[in-house]
Parts: sequence; structure tokens; C-alpha cells
Amino acid sequence: MFITFEGIDGSGKTTQIVKLSERLIAQNYDVLSLREPGGNAISEKIRETLLDAGNDIAPRAELLLFVAARAQLVEKVIRPALLAGKLVICDRFIDSSVAYQGFGRGIPMNEVQECNKIATGNLVPDITFFLDLPPSVAAGRAAGRSDEKTDRMESSGESFFERARHGYLKIADNEPKRFIRLEARENPEIIHEKIWTYVSDLIKKRN
Repeated sequence: MFITFEGIDGSGKTTQIVKLSERLIAQNYDVLSLREPGGNAISEKIRETLLDAGNDIAPRAELLLFVAARAQLVEKVIRPALLAGKLVICDRFIDSSVAYQGFGRGIPMNEVQECNKIATGNLVPDITFFLDLPPSVAAGRAAGRSDEKTDRMESSGESFFERARHGYLKIADNEPKRFIRLEARENPEIIHEKIWTYVSDLIKKRN
């Protein structure tokens, strides 16, 4: 099974991925947690380039770098893990490109979708959790992490993240069975229980 998490930075994805992974492992599931871009040596190097605030990267170059990292991750890590029967959880996947490079950067959607298809060989998550948080609230959370440097993507500006959030909401409207919107301002334990209900139900159906 392939599970992904989406949302703008500060929405609490990492917290929920940890909670879900630990609960699944406690029930003896073989779980692999990954992040995008990243998850393998080459994709991590691409991540460094993408997030370096000193790099001036054109929108289409940004998209191609993200999908290059994704292609490597799918080919070398995700597909082999799924074929081995592992439960794969990934922090970001194809929907991030739609939201960030499509809606955020303004790249035509047909180009984004075609790049995603090439990168993944049409691999689509079984279920995706979108932790929805207004960019103004996310910015407040980021300000509380003053010890962390702001990366290139985080420096894109509030209007960019408003467009990205709108993109996520459009995906939620278009794919309600796969793409689950959750209110990120709720208590983390409440969010986790909602996620667990969806995941455990899906596991039961698969079994």
C-alpha cells in the first residue's frame, strides 16, 4: 500500500507521518517512510540544489528537478518496496508538483501532469492525506522555529502558498476518494485518529 501526505510547510505532516508509522509498526506492518525530494542518495543531492536559497531556479527547471528526484525514488525505492509487500509512506509526491509548480508557479497543468506520468510510470498513491492550513498560520508556525534557516521554497512568499493551497483544494474536489482533506489546526491526536480510521479501513478492504 502506498500512502502520501501533502500540505504546505508547517501543516504538521512530519508529526502525522511519525504517529502513523509507529502505530503501523506496532501492529507488525513492514513500513518504509520516505520524503520528497529525497529518499535516496541522488534524490537527496537534487533536494540540496532545490532548497538552496542561493540558487535562482527557473520554474520549469524547478519542475524538472523535482520530477527527476521523483523518478529516481520511484524506480529505486518505492516500486521495489511495494513489490516486496511493504507499506510505503511518503512525505509529498505527485500532488506537490500540481500544487506548487502548477498552481504556484503557473506552469500549464498538462505539462505538470505529463512530467508526473513520465517520472512515476503512472504510479498513484492509494490514499493521500492533505493537511490543510492557511499560509498565514503556517508562517506563524515557521516563525516559532527561528533556529531553522528559511530554504528557497519556503521563501516563495505568502501569495505563492495561497495559490498552492488553492491547488490542493482543487485536487481534493476532483479526487475525493483518494485525496482526503484534514483540518491541520485540529489537535494532532484527533487528526491522527482520523487518519488511522481511513488507513485501517483501507487495509481491511485490501485484505
